[in-house]
Amino acid sequence: MYSDVIKEMEKYAEEKSVPIMQKKGMTFLCKFIKKNNIKKILEIGTAIGYSAINMALVDDDVTIVSIERDQEKYIEAIKNIKKCNLDKRVSLILGDALTLELKDKYDMIFIDAAKAQYLNFFEKYKDNLVSDGFIVSDNMEFHGHVENYEKIENKNLKALVGKLKKYIDFLNNNDEYDTKFYKVGDGIAITYRKDIADE
Repeated sequence: MYSDVIKEMEKYAEEKSVPIMQKKGMTFLCKFIKKNNIKKILEIGTAIGYSAINMALVDDDVTIVSIERDQEKYIEAIKNIKKCNLDKRVSLILGDALTLELKDKYDMIFIDAAKAQYLNFFEKYKDNLVSDGFIVSDNMEFHGHVENYEKIENKNLKALVGKLKKYIDFLNNNDEYDTKFYKVGDGIAITYRKDIADE
C-alpha cells in the first residue's frame, strides 16, 4: 500500500517539477536512521511529504516534525501522509523555518529546503539537536553545479551555488562540528558534534 503512494508521489514530483530526494539518497538516509536508532526527527522542507513518509516508515517509533512554507505543497503533503496513515507520527507545520521557534530537541535535523538558507537553518536549529544527534543536509552536489561552479553562466544560479559552497566551507572548517560528505544521491552531508566523536 505504502509503495503505491510513494510511486504516485514520485510521478507527481516529476510531472510538477517538485524537488524530492533522489532514490539512492533516500535509501542511504533510511539506512542511516535505522543504524543510528534515530527516533525523533526535525525536517526543514517538507515539499509533498516524500522524505518524511520514507523516514517514518523506517520504524514505528520514528516521529517527525516537518516545516514547509509553500501552502500548495503543504496541503499535498498532508494528503499523502494521511494516505499512509502516518498523521499520528508526522506533524506538519506551515510556515517559514527561519521565523519559527521550536523548543523540542531532536535526534536528527534534516535540511532539505531553500539552498541559499542552509547556513541560516543550521545556525538557527543546532540548539534543537540532542548532544549526540546529527544534522543531515541534502543536495551538497546540487546536480553537479557545486563541482562546476566556475562554469555556471546563469547569474542567479551562480549566486545560489555560491551560498551552498559557503555552507560546505562552513561545515569543513567548523570548530564545534565534524562533517562527513557522501557521494550518494545529490550529495549528502552528515554533521555531528566533535566531542561526541572523540569519546
